[in-house]
Amino acid sequence: MSVPEVRVRAANARPVRPDGAYVLYWMSAFRRTGWNFALQRAVEHARSFERPLVVLEALRCDDRWACDRLHAFVIEGMAGNAGALRGTDVTYLPYVEPEPGAGRGLLEALAARACLVVGDDAPPFFLPRAVAAAARLPVRLEAVDSNGLLPLATTERVFPTAFGFRRLLQTTLAAHLEQPPAPDPLAGVVLPRLTVLPDDIARRWPPATPELLAGAPGELAALPVDHAVAPLPQTRGGGEAGRDRLERFLAGGLARYPEARNHPDDDGGSGLSPYLHFGHLSTHEVFAAVAAREGWTPERLAVKASGRRAGWWGMSAGAEAFLDQLVTWRELGLNFAAHRDDAERFEALPPWALATLAKHAADPRPHLYSLEQLERAETHDPLWNACQTQLVREGTIHGYLRMLWGKKVLEWSPSPVAALAALLELNDRWALDGRDPNSTSGIFWCLGRYDRPWGPERPVFGTVRFMSSTNTARKLRVKRYLARYGSESGDGAGAGYPG
Repeated sequence: MSVPEVRVRAANARPVRPDGAYVLYWMSAFRRTGWNFALQRAVEHARSFERPLVVLEALRCDDRWACDRLHAFVIEGMAGNAGALRGTDVTYLPYVEPEPGAGRGLLEALAARACLVVGDDAPPFFLPRAVAAAARLPVRLEAVDSNGLLPLATTERVFPTAFGFRRLLQTTLAAHLEQPPAPDPLAGVVLPRLTVLPDDIARRWPPATPELLAGAPGELAALPVDHAVAPLPQTRGGGEAGRDRLERFLAGGLARYPEARNHPDDDGGSGLSPYLHFGHLSTHEVFAAVAAREGWTPERLAVKASGRRAGWWGMSAGAEAFLDQLVTWRELGLNFAAHRDDAERFEALPPWALATLAKHAADPRPHLYSLEQLERAETHDPLWNACQTQLVREGTIHGYLRMLWGKKVLEWSPSPVAALAALLELNDRWALDGRDPNSTSGIFWCLGRYDRPWGPERPVFGTVRFMSSTNTARKLRVKRYLARYGSESGDGAGAGYPG
């Protein structure tokens, strides 16, 4: 097997059945057909057993945040996977639940005929619970890690700072860079074909229709999900759309990334977060594209692990800054979620943050807003309202302003616990990359995770780092941002914010 063993774990103690009808790959987190260790592992098993390969990609409608926005994005990815697997020897089953609970039993029914099941081993959202529940399957379940450049199993603890985690990466990552996933694990592969699914499975759990995969009008509206959170036609899901976004960023954004990403008027971010969150793009693929553009080889890696943000990769300033976000910060969040099951609980903040927030929990707040007022962007602060408007309208917030967005909710909530609950609710409902360890890290950073105490001690914040809209607007170029996302009354262009 070419998949590194450190990325594979047995999720149950059931046997492999070499005489099964097929190998089943349960695609749940890494929703892509390339650069995917889990699919690669399933292909190798199918070749070893000389059996067909069945790929199940399912989409539930009964989780709390199921909505038109997220469903449309995932289904667009399903359509891309269907196209990529068409003409191969793989049998692809894209299943979209038509009503809550309708998909119950599908995985078990497919596993009952399988040699073994290969699944995705990922820490976000409900996925760890789903894998744990699938331990009851009647055959061996292998969970495969294709999350990031560093295998999750190589760490045994949570890292409290980006500096410490960055030093670990700089010490250990080079060897893992030598073992990337195959860009196309099906290239040149010939497998026995399963022409049709068993009748009882096909009747009870029919695949998503071509009309649904094509986004035909009315198909999404018929599903029992939150229709108030609208799809984003300007941000399509799937690997093809993700690669197009990556190519545009590398061509026009990478060189100016260190400066441009901080200015809302410049829109200098990569825009890749939703594609990474839903597994439509792999970190390995993004890294390979950056390395190719830089003409990079591993010989350019620095020998000393300094923990600094720049200099270790031996790439340009833009590439170094981008990789620090893609690798250090993204995988730092994965590290926390992989080792603790309380990543989204207030009590998971560092002790110093819990202590200072508790000390100031009863401090008077200058303003108090309900969750409904926050969601509707009905505060006195035009810059914050613009951030929330962008989130609702586009499923994202400019990266730097997202920090301000979180800090102000802490200031305007009756307690730190209520602030965290509001931030998670707003982010998970509206953001395309919500429900993810990386976005969770950003929210918790606003309350002290991965940070340190800052003076002077202030009301409400204590020694948690403070940010103000006035200072933020003074440092950043926000005039066009306010004009674009400000209220129709025009107060976004005023309020004394400099241009």
